[in-house]
Parts: sequence; C-alpha cells; structure tokens
Amino acid sequence: MYYIVTGAAGFIGSNLVKALNGRGEQNVIAVDNLKNADKFRNLADCDIADYLDKEDFLKKLQDGYFDGLVRAVLHQGACSDTMETDGRYMMDNNYQYTLELLNYCQNEEVPFLYASSASVYGSGKMFKESRECETPLNVYAYSKFLFDQIVRRRWHKRNAQIVGLRYFNVYGPREQHKGRMASVAFHFFNQYRAEGKVKLFEGCDGYASGGQLRDFVSVKDAVKVNMYFLDNPHKSGIFNLGTGQAQSFNDVATATINTLRGTEGKPALSLAELQQQGLIEYIPFPEALRGKYQSYTQADIGALRSSGYAEPFLNVERGVARYVEQMLKAAE
Repeated sequence: MYYIVTGAAGFIGSNLVKALNGRGEQNVIAVDNLKNADKFRNLADCDIADYLDKEDFLKKLQDGYFDGLVRAVLHQGACSDTMETDGRYMMDNNYQYTLELLNYCQNEEVPFLYASSASVYGSGKMFKESRECETPLNVYAYSKFLFDQIVRRRWHKRNAQIVGLRYFNVYGPREQHKGRMASVAFHFFNQYRAEGKVKLFEGCDGYASGGQLRDFVSVKDAVKVNMYFLDNPHKSGIFNLGTGQAQSFNDVATATINTLRGTEGKPALSLAELQQQGLIEYIPFPEALRGKYQSYTQADIGALRSSGYAEPFLNVERGVARYVEQMLKAAE
C-alpha cells in the first residue's frame, strides 16, 4: 500500500514525505512537476518508491493503475503564486485537478487530505471556517475557495475521510525554490546576510510600518497536523491551520536578526534599537498589491482543537529562531 503525496518536491509536500519516512514509511509515490528542476533537492534526502509527473500520475490513476493500492492521498500540489493572472491555468491546476483526485478517493474509499488556504478569507477580519467569512481577493484564492465549496456540497455523501487544511503563513525548511513566494523569514534571513539589514513594507490599511499582522506557522506544526489526521481517519472537515495568534512582520524581522546576531556573539536588540541602527528599513507599499493584500490574519483554531488536536504551536520567536539556525547550518 502506498501513500501518495502530490507537490512532493515542493515546500510542504517534501516535509510530509520526510515525516512519513521518519515513521518508517518508504512506500511513498512522489508526484510533482519538475519544470523547476531545482526542486529535486527537496527530495534528495527522502526515500520514495517512485516519482511521477503530475500528468502521468493522473492518467495512471484514471486508468485504474493504483486501484486497491493507495493508503492515503496527501494533495499539496498547486500553483501558489497569488500574483498569477492566468485564470484558466489556475483553475485547471488548482481546482479541476483536485476535483479529479477527490472523485477517485471517494470512489476507492481512500483518505484524502488536501491543501486549502487562508487566502479564502480575503480582507475580512474573521477567520472561521464558515461561508460568510470567505471573500477571496485573487484567482488563486478563488480556486481554493471553490474547491472547499464542492467539498461542502458533497459532505453528507462522503464515504472516506476528507480533510481540507487552510494553511496560514507557513515558513520553514525546503522552501528555497519558491522565489518571491517564499516566507518573509526566508527573505529576511537572506537580506540580512547580504545587506546587513531587512526590508519591510511601510504601513497600509491603518497599520504602522512593519506592523501588519499575520498568523505565521512553522512547517513543523503543519506536518504534525497532517500526521494527526492520518492517524485519525474517522475525523473529517475543513480546518484552519495556524497558531491562532497573529504576530507582526516586525516580530519576524526582530527574531531573524537577533538570532543571526546571536551567532555572531552580539546582543539582542529591541525593535526600536533595530530601527534606530538602520537594521530594519521600510520601503513603499507596492501599488500592485493594494486591494489584494491581507494586512491581518489570525486563524480561529476552535474547530481544529474540537477535533482533538491538542499540541501547542511554535510562536514566531521560537519557530523563526529554529528556522534561522537550520538555514545557517545548511549554508555552511
């Protein structure tokens, strides 16, 4: 029996493959699109049974090649570029492909865990898994939103586990291939090492410079939640996956810089001191993002907690510090 991980060479997908290996599972089918060839590095230290291109995999699935052989599907594959303007590509890649997998898993009674997104909430201030809170601002968010609606419509007819996880701002190892879509922790780390400072957006939507708030969640926690649902196949639902506590971009910058300063034998500085010394710089807010930017997100994790998941989440101070230390070690 196989675990199938789509987007397996991507950020969260490769972390899931590694976590399955950590449990002694090596019968993993890794599915991805290696048009960006450098993503292979994310799988280089993983043990898999086979690799399949996403289109080849879908055809094999539809032809019955995997019938009776799948233990669970962890579907992480998607175009995650919120600035993508090709709506046809986005809907085919994120919505239609996911729908094909859902249909297969329901027909074969296979657990299906898929990546949704906190982007479905748009510029709203309530982040609860209910229709009235959902106002997507771009076609990426709409592709995720629409699939969640399909799941809801079919909810009472399901015959196998379905879990949608609305990831908030995930950061951590194996995201280096994502370019501009990598986490701010990743970008701050590289900016500080290259320039001796980090750059944040000036204030917008009533927030001070660098004061915009997001629910930053470590990929370590994202993986733990996925494993929890794999271990509990009788639990289904659409769940927010965040810490439940918003923190500012200034907090991420401060944690990043102070961790790096610590490795140099330098003392930690307060935000005010970092600003005064020019270690944090604020740049104009991009016009292209106005009206399409979430200045505040904070996951309501009540549904996740009610499902029985009780593990604590890493906050920015601890999670980002660990991530920076990992990036430094990898750069040696």
